[in-house]
Amino acid sequence: MNLSFENKVAVVTGAGSGMGLATAEAFAESGAAVALVDIDEAAVRKVAERLVGAAINCDVTDEAQVKRMVDQTVSAFGRLDAAFNNAGVQSLAVETADATSEEFDRVNAINLRSVWLCMKYELLQMRKQESGAIVNNSSIGGLIGIPGRAIYHATKHGVIGLTKSAALEYAARGIRINAVCPGAIETPMVAAMIAKEPETMKEIMKEQPIGRLGRSEEIASAVLWLCSPGAGFVIGHALAVDGGYTAR
Repeated sequence: MNLSFENKVAVVTGAGSGMGLATAEAFAESGAAVALVDIDEAAVRKVAERLVGAAINCDVTDEAQVKRMVDQTVSAFGRLDAAFNNAGVQSLAVETADATSEEFDRVNAINLRSVWLCMKYELLQMRKQESGAIVNNSSIGGLIGIPGRAIYHATKHGVIGLTKSAALEYAARGIRINAVCPGAIETPMVAAMIAKEPETMKEIMKEQPIGRLGRSEEIASAVLWLCSPGAGFVIGHALAVDGGYTAR
């Protein structure tokens, strides 16, 4: 199977740590030029220096900044072949009736609206090229429900809805759009959850049949495959990479 991305250009949001960083590195190791995008530019600058890449500061909830991010990528490298829309946040467990509108708006802006914004401007470029592949980071939270997680899961279900509908729009025009749905992955965000909600995370881990946290590199492998010619017939799919959680 050919996972070479020689002479290709990829953009990864939330590339400062965790799944985003691992995926940016995997694209680079496979030959791609990579735009590493994060709200904390310092977090990606050093990484970009050791890869064929560019560090781009971007608040993915800001439309003007997202447009500029795609423009900067194309200006630096000439095109855009692959995108991993990965930036996202968690929300503390709380009953739906006790959640605040401010928290709903915050999580929705980062987890859902930003995916739409990134797709919008990535697709404008890919439409000109008549080629490209986009992977949106959803979650097992986009496939199931868990008590106390209504806000987070609503956004992740929304990511899959965006993915499926946009995939149908562009499937015949050389652009493939899919989603990846990670389970509990060893990332800084999950580490923070374990620290704040140890009992909740223990329960989640009990339901992860493989018996361990996933690794960011395992998500990166799935993303690269979805962006590769080997997944050329995969359209609008939500790929669970969850250690068997959703197979129960």
